[in-house]
Amino acid sequence: MIWIGTAIVIVKTVILLLGAGITYIAYKAYRRTGSSSLQALGIGFTSVTLGALLAGVADQLFSVSLEMGVLINSVLVAIGFVIIMYSLYIEN
Repeated sequence: MIWIGTAIVIVKTVILLLGAGITYIAYKAYRRTGSSSLQALGIGFTSVTLGALLAGVADQLFSVSLEMGVLINSVLVAIGFVIIMYSLYIEN
């Protein structure tokens, strides 16, 4: 089922592009305002994006198991969501 591998690469690429765009916008907003919540938001989205990227790289370049790829992705996404949640509660 070669099409599944191709679909995964396409979806991971879309996630990488969207995550990088959100991270960039959060970074620009942080630089403009100096808001620590926007800084944390950018870090959180960076972690979520890295989860998708590293899971895809591990699968494509290092042939790790599906389970390990899912674990890498899940851990980094969970960390990213914790940071994003924290960013929503920061008082400046």
